[in-house]
Amino acid sequence: MYNKLTTCLASIREKVDFKPERALILGSGLGDYADEIKVTDTIAYTEIEGFPVSTVKGHKGRFVFGYVENTPVVIMQGRVHYYEGYQMSDVVLPTRLMGMMGAKKIILTNAAGGINDAYNPGDLMMITDHIATGVPSPLIGPNIEELGTRFPDMSEVYSERLRNVIRECAKQCKINIKEGVYVQFTGPNYETPAEVRMAKIWGGDAVGMSTACEAVAARHMGMEVCGISCITNMAAGLSKQQLDHKEVQETADRVAKSFKELVTKVIVNM
Repeated sequence: MYNKLTTCLASIREKVDFKPERALILGSGLGDYADEIKVTDTIAYTEIEGFPVSTVKGHKGRFVFGYVENTPVVIMQGRVHYYEGYQMSDVVLPTRLMGMMGAKKIILTNAAGGINDAYNPGDLMMITDHIATGVPSPLIGPNIEELGTRFPDMSEVYSERLRNVIRECAKQCKINIKEGVYVQFTGPNYETPAEVRMAKIWGGDAVGMSTACEAVAARHMGMEVCGISCITNMAAGLSKQQLDHKEVQETADRVAKSFKELVTKVIVNM
């Protein structure tokens, strides 16, 4: 896997000579943010040797390099999901790759289903912790010593310092941001009402199909991590409306302005 990472990195370096300080993964419906920064280069995933390619509608599938104000960033415009059939090591390969490019801090974003009764579609939730028992750990298998230790501590996956930054930035943007625990399931099917009740008993506030595995991989290699979920719908059993990906896109579009304002401020201040 480390050889695969170095091959991907070399493939990128042949095309782009850019060292980011921050990394950002954009979730479903949030990808347009990358089009609004000062873009210097882009690379389609298909141009990178050995790179897994996103197959989800609405995910453009490319790295965007550029500046948010004066901060150099690399943005993953479309992520790779476990449910697409990839090994978990391939799912987190892009996260690790952005760290190897030079990014020391990463913002993970996603579209999520709300399971906290106090949430409504359109809310933004800062991730304080996660539960990922429903998906394989990205660290299973031989440890990549070049990236991190065999048994990494996960007592603070989502940096307390960065959580304070998000709180302050949300306050400045006049956004009433929620805070909660994100639960990752495999997908691609939405969760059943019974699974949602279980996640709620566990202490979850939102559910989705990504992010937690990326956070673990990033922490393993020493990156400072924070996360923001866009609550695009209430999870199964909590409303009478059937779940579909169109609703996810529509809600993400509706809150795009607030999301973009918050992310920009966080990137600059993190």
